[in-house]
Amino acid sequence: MVINIITLAVVTGFQNKVKDKVIGFGSHATIVKAGENSTFESAPVIYDDSLEAAVKKINGVQNIQPFAYKPALLQSDPDTNFYRVNDIDTFQVQQEIHGIVMKGVNAEYDWSFFKKHIVEGGIPNVQDSIPHNEIIISTQVAKNLNTEIGEFVNVFFVKATPVKLKYKVTGIFKTGLQEFDEQVVIGDIRNVQKLNDWGIQTSIRVADTVNKDGQFIIYADTRGGNGNYRHDWGKGYENAQGFTYCDTKDTTIRLISSDYFTFIDGFGEMNTIPDTAYLKVTVEGNKRYPCYPKETELGQFKKEFLNESGTKFAVNLKGGKRVTFEYIDGKGSHQNYVGGYEVEVNDFAQLSQIAEQIRRTIYFPESGNHTDYRVRTIANDQQEIFIWLDFLNINVVIILVLMLLIGTINMGSGLLVLIITKTHLIGLLKALGTSNWEIRKLFLYQAVFIIFRAVVIGNVVGIGLCLLQEHFTIIPLNPEVYYLDAAPIELNYLHILFLNIGTIVLCTAALIIPSYVVTKISPIKALKFD
Repeated sequence: MVINIITLAVVTGFQNKVKDKVIGFGSHATIVKAGENSTFESAPVIYDDSLEAAVKKINGVQNIQPFAYKPALLQSDPDTNFYRVNDIDTFQVQQEIHGIVMKGVNAEYDWSFFKKHIVEGGIPNVQDSIPHNEIIISTQVAKNLNTEIGEFVNVFFVKATPVKLKYKVTGIFKTGLQEFDEQVVIGDIRNVQKLNDWGIQTSIRVADTVNKDGQFIIYADTRGGNGNYRHDWGKGYENAQGFTYCDTKDTTIRLISSDYFTFIDGFGEMNTIPDTAYLKVTVEGNKRYPCYPKETELGQFKKEFLNESGTKFAVNLKGGKRVTFEYIDGKGSHQNYVGGYEVEVNDFAQLSQIAEQIRRTIYFPESGNHTDYRVRTIANDQQEIFIWLDFLNINVVIILVLMLLIGTINMGSGLLVLIITKTHLIGLLKALGTSNWEIRKLFLYQAVFIIFRAVVIGNVVGIGLCLLQEHFTIIPLNPEVYYLDAAPIELNYLHILFLNIGTIVLCTAALIIPSYVVTKISPIKALKFD
């Protein structure tokens, strides 16, 4: 009984602990773009409030939240070591590099899992209207980079041109899932959206030179999308990236930039959501004079910057004319795209049914058709881990069957021994007129009493040992092998109740056949038996 209780508690605890940790890095289910097989490298989908609202209405759904991933390299600050070689002072500069996947989350993200596993610091700020370069990393990553809370690490993102940013470490966590701890860091989704170039980011710029006719060169500076851009300067989409310009009055130039695949008008194509930028122009002095600015030695005109960011500057022209330009860059349409949605459910056992309900909901939602989505469960994404956990159930069944088989054989053997030792008594009772059934009941009652006593002792010892392990961690584990740093315990009292009932019923039933030996004992021979 002791072994059975400990087996159930350890296996149940192990399965649930590992499941909780794997789910904590992701979710029970994810909604990604159709055709994608990897959550870490999924193509973007358009952020849709109506889809979130429709999924939240499904019975059993606890929460839905957007996410985005971006591979990156973390680099520690230089570590300079000074030493002497052959009486010569020298030094060595060392920097550690670690490959990770940055997971971007927003203000809706459920931090309960990481709050339980943070060992130092706190979660990054993803609530403000302005995104912060803050991340949380695991103890393993912090150790590899030799970094601490409050320090900055260099983060390199792979793009057409590699991007280097500095991120502040606000928290350090430890889950015990080494594979995930070494790979995943958490930050603001807005940074990841922008770095992925999912949307269009456009702005209007003024070239540093003018053409021969004394006109400024205005052009579009666009990034993101598929790289095949089209621009609307006020007369519809066209290929023109810019134009020459010298106005005589104040004006505001508007630019809408998007991409296209085949046709500039984009009819029937799934184009990236466009972005809009503005250029505010103010003309002073002799407004009708041509735009001939004062040039530098390099042939560029001189700019008088009017703010620290360089987005507003004035150009003094010949003839007393002065033109002021102010860049109002587009905010980018990247915020309209996410890598997908994470869905948390209330009951893991109902995950398959809820996932199917999500599929039916997003294919025919109230707001329209979303056939471009695909629903994946955590069992699909981490199939190897969940198959391994399911195999543990087979081990449990084998152990329980063996223990119950041994128990029933021992009880049957014990009853036979008891009957043999009481053969003389059995003969005497039969001689006095006691029926076989009455005699059998005496032995069965005695055996059942022994079974109940053994079950009670087994429960006390088994549950007691489990509680000791749960509170004092007597048996540690290697997290590199078992994903946990201690043998987990989860006492499911419903499991224990069924185990007790099953043990009592099986062992009692196993006594019925041996008790038939009583009917074969002859009173005359039994009274002669010594």
